[in-house]
Amino acid sequence: MQMFRNLFGGGQYDIQSTEAQARLQSVQAPYVLDVRTPGEYRQGHIDGAVLIPLDELDRRIQEVPADREILVVCRSGARSGIATSQLRAAGYNAFNLSGGIMSWMRSGLPMSRK
Repeated sequence: MQMFRNLFGGGQYDIQSTEAQARLQSVQAPYVLDVRTPGEYRQGHIDGAVLIPLDELDRRIQEVPADREILVVCRSGARSGIATSQLRAAGYNAFNLSGGIMSWMRSGLPMSRK
């Protein structure tokens, strides 16, 4: 399992859905970066999330604010774990939503389709 985490990110920078929700309600709410596909995003996402698919992150990384905490989201936590590692290597304060949007939904947290 540790080898998987080393390859695909995650681990020490994972946060659970309830902690992520608490951070989103704070004064200094994190920037929510959704790295899924546009189709997945349209099916439902965290309100205010910005879509930059993982395969576009390399060339669009400058769109991510460097002065805020970044909450990275995908469907299950795997792609967002990769993106979190990529962002951290570039100097961003990024965290992976453990279990992804599936965990968020299982926790009964709000979704947006806007």
